[in-house]
Amino acid sequence: MKSFLSAISFVVLMVCGVSTVWAAEAAPAEKTPKVETKTTAKAESTAPKNVVNINTADVQELTRLKGIGEKKAEAIIAWRKENGNFKTVEDLLEVKGIGEATLESNRENISI
Repeated sequence: MKSFLSAISFVVLMVCGVSTVWAAEAAPAEKTPKVETKTTAKAESTAPKNVVNINTADVQELTRLKGIGEKKAEAIIAWRKENGNFKTVEDLLEVKGIGEATLESNRENISI
């Protein structure tokens, strides 16, 4: 009788243990909450990526503008050395080789 009770106890423990393991495997894993970090866009919003300051830009920077090659960039720098800093974006029209179309295609990318 003692061995019978021991055997029943063993079976009950095994069933409980197996069902606990089975339940843990069958239950969906708890989702870890996503932590979203906010990046600050201050630097990007105050300094657009493609803006060129025509009063400080070198030849390489000026050639990033549409229609401005090395020769026109050098002409812009020469004008700046001769006349001082540009007061307005429209002053670029005084540079030989810079026309209205070039100015308009770059207006949003030029700062003074």
